[in-house]
Amino acid sequence: MSRVKAICSGQYGDIALDDLCFQMSAIGYQALELAVGSHLDIEKCLNDVSYLESIKATFKKHNMHISAISAHLIGQCVGDNPDVRLNNFAPSKYQNQPELIRAWAIDSMKKVAKVANLLNVKVVTCFLGSPIWHAWYSFPQTTQKMVDKGYAKIKELWTPIFDVYDEYDVLLALEVHPTEIAFDYYSTKKLLETLDYRKTLGINFDPSHLLWQGMDPALFLRDFKDHIYNVHAKDVKIKLDGRSGILGSHIEFGNTCRGWNFVSLGHGNVNFDDITRELNQMDYQGPISVEWEDSGMDRMLGAKEAFEYITKIDFQPSNVRFDDALKID
Repeated sequence: MSRVKAICSGQYGDIALDDLCFQMSAIGYQALELAVGSHLDIEKCLNDVSYLESIKATFKKHNMHISAISAHLIGQCVGDNPDVRLNNFAPSKYQNQPELIRAWAIDSMKKVAKVANLLNVKVVTCFLGSPIWHAWYSFPQTTQKMVDKGYAKIKELWTPIFDVYDEYDVLLALEVHPTEIAFDYYSTKKLLETLDYRKTLGINFDPSHLLWQGMDPALFLRDFKDHIYNVHAKDVKIKLDGRSGILGSHIEFGNTCRGWNFVSLGHGNVNFDDITRELNQMDYQGPISVEWEDSGMDRMLGAKEAFEYITKIDFQPSNVRFDDALKID
């Protein structure tokens, strides 16, 4: 069975949902990973039946479905320390009021579970935020006590949210990503251990963030196979030319002076062949969701090219071994 090909809607947030479904369906996509804020108003879903029904009707009209709901920006506001940049993610009435932003985010994440249930969506992709990301480099000295306290804080903040997701039979998939409490291999392992491997939270696998940090995405996938709830297809080009470094130099995305940039699928260094083979080996049957991010390419061209690339590289496993026919009798 071929895996569903979806595309994240957030990067196309200025295009009306009906138009976006029309354009992506014409390319061949079967689903959208629907971004809260960009294409999904949580409050309207809960308070306006006609709005909720219009969302369903739009997807039915274009013979598409919602592969997952993306609540990354809201989730970031739950776990982060006060940060003026979070003003960009929260309603304007909460600007520069970090505790009100956190309270709004916790309440909103619970509401996303209810909306997912109403839309018959089983997975919500997200960020969790991190109260200790600022201390990722151990100077000034970061003690183990500080680290443990940060993980404990995430457990404290998110446990009531997890309870609501359990109530509505919806799973959360954390995108392992810099600025999150789990941003690489061992921080992911520690998070799962801290949460006692609670089934509510799994992983939204995105190879691009792992590769530029120096990890092998396929190995990550193999080791965490029991916790993979959603898969993003995103590529990254690494070009450490002797001047650039992996920390980005405070240079904006797309600038070729950076040591790495997100690029359209097939233009970077992610080995999707290895990833497909691991997905086949673990019998992953969930969606493959293109998260298209390439500041150097037209985004509609990128969406089409990415669909063609991932369709080609996402091959199905053989139902026979290659040497099965090599028999004498």
